[in-house]
Amino acid sequence: MGAVTYLLDTHTLLWWLFGAPQLSKRSRALIADRANTILVSSASVWEIATKHRLGRLPDAAALLDDASGWIAKAGFVELPISVAHAQRAGAFDGEHRDPFDRMIAAQSLVGGVPVIGKDAAIDAFGAARVW
Repeated sequence: MGAVTYLLDTHTLLWWLFGAPQLSKRSRALIADRANTILVSSASVWEIATKHRLGRLPDAAALLDDASGWIAKAGFVELPISVAHAQRAGAFDGEHRDPFDRMIAAQSLVGGVPVIGKDAAIDAFGAARVW
């Protein structure tokens, strides 16, 4: 298969960076394939910072001290939130209230890139997801 661009869901980013066993073999292979471009949403860093502040990710302090450095060292590309992303995320119908899922799904759809992630909630927005 040729090179593909993928967008990491937040849990996928954390599991990759910290070598967690929860990461699927397929996901691990796609991320490890240097031919692929791996995007990390700024919404993921926002989510990690929020959960860290709330005490739900107490071990994330080192990552948050230099998130851009961790992303670059992993060979990933930062994906900023654009106006088009914000419009799409805000326009989604439905009950799903998680702003991070909404933004990652919007970025996936606007950019035409699949999300690597376990969370099926992304599917409700119509975003392509692999796991």
